[in-house]
Amino acid sequence: MKLQSILTIVILSFGFSAGCQDKSKNTMIDTRTVNEVDLQRYSGTWYEIARFPHSFEKGLVGVTATYTLKDKGRIEVLNQGYKNSLDGKHSRAVGKAKVPDPTQPGKLKVSFFLFFYGDYFIMELDEENYQWAMIGSSSPNYFWILSRTPKMNEAVYQSLLQKAEDRGYNLARLIMVQQ
Repeated sequence: MKLQSILTIVILSFGFSAGCQDKSKNTMIDTRTVNEVDLQRYSGTWYEIARFPHSFEKGLVGVTATYTLKDKGRIEVLNQGYKNSLDGKHSRAVGKAKVPDPTQPGKLKVSFFLFFYGDYFIMELDEENYQWAMIGSSSPNYFWILSRTPKMNEAVYQSLLQKAEDRGYNLARLIMVQQ
């Protein structure tokens, strides 16, 4: 199945997810986002360092997300990866993103199919150099750690894991992404 088809199904499912409760811990997830985002600086390629497993990314390695600013505040999203190994079949999906409320610039909406949007919450961000980010959504089932480089500084990675735990995320499901 093509990555775009799978992403469509997932975006639909988490776009309509209700609440932020993690059933495994019976606690609420802290989904606060950063207060400021310079989309020009955020644009470019990000490497997926770690994520929660999902059917739409099953078996994908070497995963990147590239954000390109377009006119009128639109953002093009290009997600790419390779099936099972860095030499595997290349998969890609092109979508779009927007900031629906300028007073909450860390809360984006992303779509890979028509007008069905899912949450993309920038929860933590290297505000000085834009070298790393922690992404979540309104659901505790979606979580990513991104870096501008294929390998992330271990101290930064551990710090982000601690921040995620402090927010209530169950990191037992977290998988590292081969880059």
